Amino acid sequence: MTWSEMQPLLRDACLDTLFMVWWSTVYSVIGGLPLGLLLVLTDRGALLQNVVVNKVIGVVVNLGRSLPFIILLVWLIPFSRLIVGTSIGPSAAVVALAVGAIPFFARLVETAVREVDKGLVEAVQSMGGGTWTVVLKVLLPQALPSLIAGLTTTVIALIGYSAMAGAVGGGGLGNLAIAYGFQRHETGLMNITIVLLIVIVTVVQLAGDLAVRRLARRGGAQSSAVGLRRLWAPSVKPAAPAPTPDPATTEAAALTKTR
Repeated sequence: MTWSEMQPLLRDACLDTLFMVWWSTVYSVIGGLPLGLLLVLTDRGALLQNVVVNKVIGVVVNLGRSLPFIILLVWLIPFSRLIVGTSIGPSAAVVALAVGAIPFFARLVETAVREVDKGLVEAVQSMGGGTWTVVLKVLLPQALPSLIAGLTTTVIALIGYSAMAGAVGGGGLGNLAIAYGFQRHETGLMNITIVLLIVIVTVVQLAGDLAVRRLARRGGAQSSAVGLRRLWAPSVKPAAPAPTPDPATTEAAALTKTR
């Protein structure tokens, strides 16, 4: 097969892969972010403590993560046909990709949110902050670097899943590699497909790492500024023996004012 024959096939396959990964990522965030937050908020001693709801969500998430994707892909063929009217093609694959990625991302969200300082949450609550204030002003902003890192991991997993979807007619680079590279013994096309997948994964990983570093640097700069103000305050008013303010309380006060 010549390059002129490969080019349109590769272009269409790349577009199909990007289509599948983009929309499955969007649906994964829409479904996985609330589930991950609920796993934290409904836990024992949390803001919305509800052991029954927490256990049910945990079981659903664990079941979704326990199924191998290729089995889930085949099992969801009737559901995909019901949702999008077909069981083959990129649109049908998006359904299975989203269902498989939502519980995966939900666990990453749970892990990221649990890393937030509980003292800051308690300080915001003591100042009258409600559940929405804690979530929108504390949990999500503080966990944002970890959430971006988790999203990057999810996107890379979806790229691999989208290649598996080609085994059942899902389209994309995976389907191209199987239909032409394997079944028609087009080794050159197979190699190019592999290189393209590696390039896409590398670009996503680099972009995610860059975003995480910038967010972490911004958070570190803000913490340093708070620390400098705290160190400077005693030298300005040496005769006022005031107790050292709790960093969590100071930041919580600033957050509640912006409600």
